Amino acid sequence: MSSSTDERATDSAEQATEQTAAAKDRNRRRAVRHAGPPVGETAAPKPVVLAKQADAKAEPESEKVSTTKAASQGAPALDAPKQRRPLNSLLARGVTAVVVVALVVAAVMLLLDRQSARERDDRRQAFVDTARQTVLNLTTIHPETAKEDVDRIIAGASGQFLEEFQGREDPFVGVVQDANVTTEGQVVEAGVENGSETSISANVLVAARTMVSSKEQPEPSPRDFRMRVTVSDVDGKLTASKVEFVP
Repeated sequence: MSSSTDERATDSAEQATEQTAAAKDRNRRRAVRHAGPPVGETAAPKPVVLAKQADAKAEPESEKVSTTKAASQGAPALDAPKQRRPLNSLLARGVTAVVVVALVVAAVMLLLDRQSARERDDRRQAFVDTARQTVLNLTTIHPETAKEDVDRIIAGASGQFLEEFQGREDPFVGVVQDANVTTEGQVVEAGVENGSETSISANVLVAARTMVSSKEQPEPSPRDFRMRVTVSDVDGKLTASKVEFVP
């Protein structure tokens, strides 16, 4: 009986020893889990999962839709900036060309206008010069050169004014020589009364003064008067077609 008792006591002691060892082992494993890997040891690297090549190349559904829309419209979305830049450059060149043409046209028009104004002024001045010369010819006569003086008047006359002198040259010269009449004319002022620079005739008002002397009045005396001279273009030559006194 004592022998069986000893065996049970031995078995109990062994079980107690095993339970104690198992408890220590569990405690050790818990401590290891909480404390991490042992010093000097590194944690095992986590496995790396490589994405499939098909997934990396996959495009978002929205990008596929936008690309499809751009292709259906006939112009890729990425080419739009490249198309806008040449278009802007073309527009800029067009605007520059228009400005240059406008400046050239304006310059030409200005030159033509100046040339036309100069021609108008020259034409008006030609009318005035012809009228002035006609009045000077009429108011400057000497007995010794009366024939030449009358011929000079006729050379610059036309129309009605020429008719008044034709056939009367000799009587006029005879009166001047017999009375010993001397006149010295001077034009005070002259200007175009009416008529355009492009017309073939114009009326010119002339203010003149002449110094007159004769046998009966040897001392020269001034006489002032105004004349309206109609200047006409006859075969490219300006002549006095009519002369009348203006009060």
